[in-house]
Amino acid sequence: MAQDNSGFDQGTKYILGGVNVTGKISYNEQTVVTFAGLHKGQDITVPGEEISNAIKKLGKLGLFSEIDFYVNRIAGDSIFLELNINELPKLSEVKFSGIKKKKTEQLIKDNGLTKGKVVNENLITTTRNYIENKYKKDGFYNTKVTIRTIPDTTSGNEVKMLVSIFKGNKIKVKSIDFEGNEKFSDSKLRSAMKNTKQINPIRIFKASKYIKEKYKEDLTKIIDQYKEKGYRDARIISDTVAFTEDKKRLAIKVNLEEGRKYYFGNIKFLGNTVYPDNALRQLLGIKKGDVYNGVLLEKRISDKSKPDGEDITNLYQNNGYLFSNINAVEVKTANDTIDFEIRIIEGPLAYFNKITVVGNDKTNDKVIYRELRTKPGQKYSKEELVRTIREIGQLGFFDPESIEPVFKNVDAGAGTVDIEYKLVEKGSSQIELQGGYGGGGFIGTLGLSFNNFSVKNIFKKEAYHPLPMGDGQKLALRLQGSSYFQTYSLSFSEPWFGGKKPINFSGSIAYSKQYANTISGVDRSRYFNITALSVGIAKRLSVPDDFFVLSQGLSFQYYDLNNYNIGLFTFGNGSARNFAYTIGLSRNNKGVNPIFPMYGSEFSVSAKLTPPYSLFDGVDYGNLVNEEKYKLRNETSTPIATADGTGTILPGEYIDANGNRAATYKDAAVNQGKIDQVRFRLLEYYKVKFKADWFTRLYGKLVFRTLSEFGYLGAYNQSRGLVPFERFYVGGDGLANFAQDGREVIQLRGYPNNSLSSTNGGPIYNKFTLELRYPLTLKAAASIYMLAFAEAGNAYENFKTYNPFEVKRSAGAGLRIFMPAFGLLGIDFGYGFDPLTGSTKPNGLETHFIIGQQF
Repeated sequence: MAQDNSGFDQGTKYILGGVNVTGKISYNEQTVVTFAGLHKGQDITVPGEEISNAIKKLGKLGLFSEIDFYVNRIAGDSIFLELNINELPKLSEVKFSGIKKKKTEQLIKDNGLTKGKVVNENLITTTRNYIENKYKKDGFYNTKVTIRTIPDTTSGNEVKMLVSIFKGNKIKVKSIDFEGNEKFSDSKLRSAMKNTKQINPIRIFKASKYIKEKYKEDLTKIIDQYKEKGYRDARIISDTVAFTEDKKRLAIKVNLEEGRKYYFGNIKFLGNTVYPDNALRQLLGIKKGDVYNGVLLEKRISDKSKPDGEDITNLYQNNGYLFSNINAVEVKTANDTIDFEIRIIEGPLAYFNKITVVGNDKTNDKVIYRELRTKPGQKYSKEELVRTIREIGQLGFFDPESIEPVFKNVDAGAGTVDIEYKLVEKGSSQIELQGGYGGGGFIGTLGLSFNNFSVKNIFKKEAYHPLPMGDGQKLALRLQGSSYFQTYSLSFSEPWFGGKKPINFSGSIAYSKQYANTISGVDRSRYFNITALSVGIAKRLSVPDDFFVLSQGLSFQYYDLNNYNIGLFTFGNGSARNFAYTIGLSRNNKGVNPIFPMYGSEFSVSAKLTPPYSLFDGVDYGNLVNEEKYKLRNETSTPIATADGTGTILPGEYIDANGNRAATYKDAAVNQGKIDQVRFRLLEYYKVKFKADWFTRLYGKLVFRTLSEFGYLGAYNQSRGLVPFERFYVGGDGLANFAQDGREVIQLRGYPNNSLSSTNGGPIYNKFTLELRYPLTLKAAASIYMLAFAEAGNAYENFKTYNPFEVKRSAGAGLRIFMPAFGLLGIDFGYGFDPLTGSTKPNGLETHFIIGQQF
């Protein structure tokens, strides 16, 4: 950049007569002059501040390589300037060498190497550094990247970028050795290093690789290991990282000085007026004489690994003291004992002032604001801030990993703080389109789920983009069918019924038609219709806390059987009605990502109840059933005479409806069907379920899940017996497919579908699951995590055979992929350790495909 002073006096004032732009540029001449902040007729000093500012403004644009001003001519008090600039070249294309072609697209995207991008030194440097660091993090310690540009002869001022990547071999750590350690073994210190591991073929989840930054963090973790056990003065004297003789591996040596073991002495609190010493001491949880633990002391003061941790800093910040400052200071060391002062600056109370939300382009503000726990004028609370992040994430409309509360206008004098929640919207609607073979025929499914629907805008043409969205309601339509069944369902839910309180209203309607699927094929003369209606209300409670939800619902199913004698349906012609009331209590504080929770739990208990019809319908079901046993079969020890006097019926022979000999059981079963029409005309039962689900973060994003389930279907009147509906089918992938008869399909991997319960389902089941989960990515476009599991469970016919320890066991691994547009997809490989009924060998390996199942 230059400013030519020849031909005029220094510091002379002129009127700008015009600016002529020359050089290599593609922009309009007047546009460049405007960018420079100059205009014809302005007062200008040459040389002076106006030209210097113009050069700076053009330089900040990052579009030009040279910027020079020259004087063309001077006419009286007017001056005419020439601005000579060379525009930086633009990118025409990028070519990579040294890596596979499929890897290049992501690198181009990550570095923004799009056509037309201005190519400058900053772009080249940042691209080189990004690629080198990316591969070094994957263990390619010797990665080198060279970037050069060549003119594109097919266009104007454009260049091609040639990126050459030399990854070299992946560098692993052959050995990690320690010197000077007596209190801890080498293996114990190696285990403290979470990211730097030496080669071990047995280890699965953590590969051996060397990343310099992670290695330095691991050295700190070694010292933390000592501090946790009282060795406050432990330090690393030296460490070396060197190649082995073959230059293919690294050898690490760490020289330590352990020092002596210390203990906590007196701990005194200073500056606290809000909370008494005994309350703070109880929260601190450290007593005089305890072994010194510097890591624990730091966490009890302020646990940076847990935003909602139980520490002294959060105690103050959860109660309005945003400006508080708490530090632990060593004040005296005598022999092996250290005295501390916990110095507290409480500061003034703080209050939320202005609360704003940005990033919600589709979701209406009210849907978000009604979930916020931070209100203007409310006393500041970090706990409520964390809870707000969880509640927004639970909506399912935003990327939970990108929710960021930004503190603005923090004013200690006024005691106020503004909070701006930055959100990244993601697709919330889903489409399910699948086909496959099951039950001997092709099954096709079309499902549409609009999870951020707006009913009030359904008649507004301008609201369709492509559908009216933004009010947080859910509308779902599902169609499924094959040669032997069709199912249609429509459901709707409003999470804030009435708009003022978190009361969820839901309703659904469904219709299903199923034909008899026999060995010889589909028999359309035998069919089973189900019409189902349901409505429900779920209210968020405030006691014991506001994680609890009380839900209630009414449901009605009408079952119409036409010549359908299959399984438990002993009456082939007739109808049954299922009117039930469901009540449930649940507590869910899982967070923050509903797809991949890293902490919290979910507990639920529910009961589904029908009216006790047998108390007032006047039917003696005991005699009805006894009469049926006699009518179906001659169970006496002696022959009996037929009703028409034509002969005798021997023990074990069948009896028809008139008391005469029946040719087959089918003929005799007509009696059972007639009685079952009475028994099941109005279904009578109660159904109790319990579920407990825990999520615990073990380290980083490695999560341990524990799950326990139990279900029981009972009868009020034992003479009337259990209903053939609402049963539990255990085993397999857990997908319900087309069933609309109230059945519960329970996932237990490692076994075929429904193989652990009888053909007609079981009235009792329990299940236990342990899972390790680790995410590969939690981006909004796709969340992917892998898992390893161990499961055990079974179904039982009655409480006499129920044994929670007599279970079928399995273990395996799987993968889950969640994409907003398609929902959850996954695959599990499970090995069943126990034999199925009728077999003596372990069931072995089973592959399960998961489509649309919840988490």
